[in-house]
Amino acid sequence: MTPADLVLTPTHLRLLGRRFPCTLGRGGLKADKREGDGGTPRGVHRITGCLYRPDRVAPPAPWALAIRPGDLWSDASGDDRYNQLVRAPYPLSHEALRRADPLYDVVLLTDWNWPVAEPGAGSAIFLHRWRRAGAPTEGCIALRPDHLRWVAAHAPPGTRLIVR
Repeated sequence: MTPADLVLTPTHLRLLGRRFPCTLGRGGLKADKREGDGGTPRGVHRITGCLYRPDRVAPPAPWALAIRPGDLWSDASGDDRYNQLVRAPYPLSHEALRRADPLYDVVLLTDWNWPVAEPGAGSAIFLHRWRRAGAPTEGCIALRPDHLRWVAAHAPPGTRLIVR
């Protein structure tokens, strides 16, 4: 491990000597992640990109890409585009990235089950804004908004995310 690694524990995320309180999936940490189990997968993952809502926030990093109207994330296990960014209209199961609430105003993408997704192994694990301190996610890692922006600015694509 290096200080430039994102290191996740059950109570916080560490990066560059700073610690940030966070929340994890309702299913806890999982060694064998499956679609819908609410778990946060253990292992060493990588940050692959950053998305943001340009109508709500400034880009958190130079490499961040804007979430456009109609941007979706496929969670249709077994489809060729499972665990990929897709565009509306998309007839299969998906999650809207442009949400009414602020959870996805800034999103760090990870390489969990990506770029070649194994059906049923679980779709995206994002780092995103928390609903409130202690409120679990569906498997993602959630942070306070100002902490998320700091992490996004300091964790470029390729940064390791170590989930113990």
